[in-house]
Amino acid sequence: MNEQVGIPRFGVVPGVAVHRVLDGQQPEVINLVEKAYRLHGEAQTVNPPSYFLRFPDRPSARIIALPASVGGERPVDGIKWISSFPSNLERGIPRASAVLILNDPATGYPYACLESSIISAVRTAASAAVAARALLADRPRPRRIGFLGTGLIARYLHQYLSTLGWEPEELGVYDLSDQYARDFAQHLRESSGGTPVRRYESSEELIRASDVVVLATTAAQPHVTDPAWFDHHPLVLHVSLRDLSSEIILDSVNVVDDVEHVLKADTSVHLAEQSTGGRDFLAGTLYDVLTGRLAVPADRTVVFSPFGLGVLDMTVGEHVFRRAEEADEVTAVEGFFHDLARHASPRTEAGSR
Repeated sequence: MNEQVGIPRFGVVPGVAVHRVLDGQQPEVINLVEKAYRLHGEAQTVNPPSYFLRFPDRPSARIIALPASVGGERPVDGIKWISSFPSNLERGIPRASAVLILNDPATGYPYACLESSIISAVRTAASAAVAARALLADRPRPRRIGFLGTGLIARYLHQYLSTLGWEPEELGVYDLSDQYARDFAQHLRESSGGTPVRRYESSEELIRASDVVVLATTAAQPHVTDPAWFDHHPLVLHVSLRDLSSEIILDSVNVVDDVEHVLKADTSVHLAEQSTGGRDFLAGTLYDVLTGRLAVPADRTVVFSPFGLGVLDMTVGEHVFRRAEEADEVTAVEGFFHDLARHASPRTEAGSR
């Protein structure tokens, strides 16, 4: 946190600056996120439950608060406040919007507000890349990658997975909206260096054809229900969390980011827990995989279900703020903290002549 004569300063980092810091830095961000996962596994973080604000008159909408604290070499505390309003798509604007507040660990003073929809998308994509890199370490190079759901998150997921050096033979696309699928397929053709792109006619066709299945939908309940679609045992990056039926979950090797966090809010693994009365179907966490405690078999479907940890947002957000500050792209809000004296003197209160 910047200080001048002991008075805290507060700064704003707009989306354009966030984009400039993160654009083209995928390998660095992937490593940052992996480091955050390791700190989390080593109990050097605090990641309370996420808090959901819901609306009786707008049942599809929600705003989520994710408080978190990260230790290590670059300690930071803070909170992400992220909204999801699916009806925004009808307005021609993105579904999600977010801000991130960073607090100084020494004083508790908030020192920055960052536009965070980009940070949230990046940390989600980097999380999937960390998982994919670890979970496929002992498997053949994936030849076909399929994207089920084609929104903004899918774009970031492709961007980050592309840095892993897989060089797939085909990219697959399916979406309930034919227009969204066409647009995303065109985006992939323009950004994937000549890799063939195929639009599939159904979820089943895409899943059966893919070695890696990327689920990035807005589904509120399971819509992929047949375990036979996964007989070829792909890696499933279950980013949207609610696509798979309990039957598929129970037939797979399940890896999560944090057990207590993901078993809530009617995620697919939460529904599986409710149906079985236990959680033995969870093989372990990504930290277990990263540290070698868990080796996933090559002859089973592997599903990675990340609920999304606030510690990842804090790690990426602190990195963005530091880089933006170095580039003089933080807008200081002078006088943001005003009444800093414990007791104002009568002369100050009355004014001086």
